[in-house]
Amino acid sequence: MTIMTPVEQRNAAVSLFHSLADPTRLAIVQHLAAGESRVRDLVLELGLAQSTVSEHVACLRDCGLVDGRTEGRQTFYFLARPELMEVLEAAEVLLAATGYQVDLCSVYGTKAREKR
Repeated sequence: MTIMTPVEQRNAAVSLFHSLADPTRLAIVQHLAAGESRVRDLVLELGLAQSTVSEHVACLRDCGLVDGRTEGRQTFYFLARPELMEVLEAAEVLLAATGYQVDLCSVYGTKAREKR
């Protein structure tokens, strides 16, 4: 295990949350929480282009959050770390406890994102 300074740990946490900050990546993670899926399955579920889904799956894979197993010519993707679901469940509890107030944030909330 690598020993990290507090600054390095904080930077890694920022990277983790940034990897989940995209709505498509978060939707992929939530879908994979139910079990393995191919990119084709994710495309059908999310209604997005294959190239878009592939790009986001690759990002999650590079981050070590998603992995894949090849079967013939197909790759089935799955969550590489079950702890990720614990983080998302904790986030849901926090969101509910605050009344989803973070969504009203003038910098990160839905309305702020829509202005961009």
